[in-house]
Amino acid sequence: MRRQYAALAREAADRNRTYEEFLLTLLDLELQQRDTNVLRERMRRAGFPEVKTLDTFDFTVIPSLNKPKVLALGQCEFIRRKENVLLIGNPGTGKTHLATALGVLACQVGFRVKFWRASTLVNELIAAQQEHRLGKFEKNFAKAQLVVLDELGFIPLQRPAAELLFQVLSARHEQGSLVVTSNLEFKDWTRVFGDETLTAALLDRLTHHAEILAFAGESYRFRQSLRRRESEA
Repeated sequence: MRRQYAALAREAADRNRTYEEFLLTLLDLELQQRDTNVLRERMRRAGFPEVKTLDTFDFTVIPSLNKPKVLALGQCEFIRRKENVLLIGNPGTGKTHLATALGVLACQVGFRVKFWRASTLVNELIAAQQEHRLGKFEKNFAKAQLVVLDELGFIPLQRPAAELLFQVLSARHEQGSLVVTSNLEFKDWTRVFGDETLTAALLDRLTHHAEILAFAGESYRFRQSLRRRESEA
């Protein structure tokens, strides 16, 4: 308001606007700026490695993907219902893009969001346990209304790490939403967690209230690389 009032006052005088109209315009600008600042801070805290949107997602790359269902997920009702979205399929098929886009939309709607690479989250959990602040970390983790967990399955976990990850993910069951991306089919998740019972218990919680999207096809990045090489040739 301090930055804009003088210019708006001159404009109001030039156009013979009432004081009430001038004040309403000034307050509208103030509210718009506050909304922008809040969203910027929400996005910063979410920690997205890069911003992706549904507008830039190429659905033609994955013809089997149900576009209406994805667009419906973009309304973020699954977060209000504290449900999960699991994106399963080959590397490079757009899972991270779509997961990030859902997280960005959630920020825009007003939800608290946190993005984690699975390996980074595991390292943070181990460090928190070693430094005797695991309880505090878990409380902060639970505050996010949506957690985007990317690349679960790329690295097998040692038993202590698997148990820590199981602990924080299973605690979100019916308490908060998860969007999880993985290159492994569910039957292969034991390779990550190293224990059939623990894996079955986690999958039971994750899939209880969940939308599961399969990403079949070749790597989008690989196809782009081939096109570049063909173009250069």
